[in-house]
Amino acid sequence: MKVYQADQIKNLALLGGSGSGKTTLAEAMLFEGGVIKRRGDVESNNTVSDYNRVEHEYGYSVFSSVLFTEYLGRKFNIIDCPGSDDFIGGAITSLNVTDTALMVLNSTQGVEVGTENLFRYTDDHKKPVIFVVNQLDHEKANYEQTIEQAKEVFGNKVVVVQYPVSVGADFNAVVDVLKMKMYQWGPDGGEPEILDIPADQKAMADELHNTLVEAAAENDESLMELYFEEGTLNEDQMRQGIHKGLIARDMFPVFCVSAKKDMGGRRLMEFLGNVVPNVSEMPVPVTNDGTEVPYDVNGPTSLFVFKTSIEPHLGEVSYFKVMSGQVEEGMDLINANRNAKERIAQLYCMAGNNRHKVEKLVAGDIGVTVKLKETHTNHTLNSKGTDFIFDAIKYPNPKYRTAIKAVNESDDEKLGEVLQRMHEEDPTLSVEYSKELKQIIVFGMGEFHLNTMKWRIENNDKIEIEFLSPRIPYRETITKVAKADYRHKKQSGGSGQFGEVHMIIEPYYEDMPTPSSMKIDGHELKLNVKGTEEHKLPWGGKLVYNNCIVGGAIDARFMPAILKGIMEKMEEGPLTGSYARDIRVWVYDGKMHQVDSNEISFKLAGRHAFSEAFKNAGPKILEPIYNVEVKVPSDRMGDVMSDLQGRRAMIEGMSSEKGFEVIKAKVPLKEMNKYSTSLSSITGGRAFYTMSFAQYDKVPPEIQVELIKAFEAEEKDD
Repeated sequence: MKVYQADQIKNLALLGGSGSGKTTLAEAMLFEGGVIKRRGDVESNNTVSDYNRVEHEYGYSVFSSVLFTEYLGRKFNIIDCPGSDDFIGGAITSLNVTDTALMVLNSTQGVEVGTENLFRYTDDHKKPVIFVVNQLDHEKANYEQTIEQAKEVFGNKVVVVQYPVSVGADFNAVVDVLKMKMYQWGPDGGEPEILDIPADQKAMADELHNTLVEAAAENDESLMELYFEEGTLNEDQMRQGIHKGLIARDMFPVFCVSAKKDMGGRRLMEFLGNVVPNVSEMPVPVTNDGTEVPYDVNGPTSLFVFKTSIEPHLGEVSYFKVMSGQVEEGMDLINANRNAKERIAQLYCMAGNNRHKVEKLVAGDIGVTVKLKETHTNHTLNSKGTDFIFDAIKYPNPKYRTAIKAVNESDDEKLGEVLQRMHEEDPTLSVEYSKELKQIIVFGMGEFHLNTMKWRIENNDKIEIEFLSPRIPYRETITKVAKADYRHKKQSGGSGQFGEVHMIIEPYYEDMPTPSSMKIDGHELKLNVKGTEEHKLPWGGKLVYNNCIVGGAIDARFMPAILKGIMEKMEEGPLTGSYARDIRVWVYDGKMHQVDSNEISFKLAGRHAFSEAFKNAGPKILEPIYNVEVKVPSDRMGDVMSDLQGRRAMIEGMSSEKGFEVIKAKVPLKEMNKYSTSLSSITGGRAFYTMSFAQYDKVPPEIQVELIKAFEAEEKDD
């Protein structure tokens, strides 16, 4: 394969809702470029993109596929992304390394929710967008309605370049108002016949041509002056205006295809080759310290690894973008994130799971290597003496969580390895081994996302697993002052065990004053503090430990043991076994024995005294509260509000944003279980939400009673 320079490379993200035909369009583009000799189809499970077993099982994309094709002396790197919001990670990854988005619209469905969500991400990443109306040969195709919806949702920046002469079974021609020609295909598609526009289409073509000319002229002052002088623009001048409009996101051209019949793909690729910005015309990458890195073939070599996968018979495959310089087989590079040396032993361009060997790739291009030892997703590889590090790709917070376990305990270790590998392949899938909850918690973008993970583990890795309800990371604290005494005494021949501890506990808050005395049960107790230790707890909050022992009632060497006993009980709270927090302890008296006292005795005495005092100090269970922001169409606002209120939500505000109503609320984590599934059901998949941890708050009394009873029953069963 020829070595393409930055001004010959087009990096494209192929986006669209599930079932819009992205994979089929990619198949047609690779066929037109000669990368494949025959077009596969989704129904036969023989497309270049969807080659994983799970994709054959479900019938649509689960992973993004990195592809390439060549046309008009240019190289198109294409990333075919899944349409489901559950697999949004693939689209976000691709938008970070590509320059233009092809947004595929299903002409039988119009602008779907998935389209709107994906378009928002193109806006966030400031990427040019081209709309491709597909499936115009379908009996339910409705081009006019699709265009109306697109303009309603995305505004008048949506500008028609092509429109179909007819749709449905008779679809075989489009009028191109940039070329001012009609393209007509035979039954097998492929190369079109280019004809003059028929008389019955001339008026509509002229009207749309004038609209396109005006839109192109608006993006360039010189073109606007020319347009005012001449009243029109020629084709090259229109291309120039469209080119600038794309880069500025002031124009979203519309093309028409039947990807399944390979009608329109060739003309679309011609437009991509001639008009769409190449790598060298887009903003340059910036490192994490703000350094701009031009796409310079003569610069230092730097690669950004944006995706990894495990392929059968090949091992770990690393997909990268050349950010600077050039990379060749046999080159030694340094992993800037790990400070580890890596050798690029093999170099490929990929078309799905088909590898095409190359000897060199230059700045702006996308390639693949295999069997790197220390390098994973979001790592930067540099030539010696270069210290570039590019920011990790940022993904949305997970929306769905579940606990997971292997049915057979002997598979636990293997399951851990598989989950870590899956996280490498899909960063929106994350795993937490929770010591607190005594569960493995898996986080993802939705129920289908995690069900797909389960299918892969059971069918590909042959590990039988089950999902469990995830426990909630409650916290325990106290609301008033209490004291307790505890004597630990054990005698069994020889030296025994003896330790007695008297303590007071109280709620703690930052910068609270330290009293010199405290009134307990009507008695004034003087506190002579000998030493104070503040312990910031790993799970949040603090423990403040005051040593008030006078007269040698407890030897100083036993004070750390008492603290250890208290800390052990705080790690396993007295009410529900959850972590305790925000407590101040005063150890003010006790007794010891010259022979029988030891560290274990005082640790146990401290632990039991703390537990007894805790239960008398107005104990409260705290639950995690999350900030939840829901964006919902106005016609579903009432239903979503009612559902949130049924989840104990505290509504904090409402506003409007880009055609959506926005609800901001604080909701207990316990009530957010399976919310993504419920919200999708309530709104027909048209709403979406984000959530982030806010704070801990006290649970309602009736829920506290339920939680304590459930814990006691569980303890009894154990």
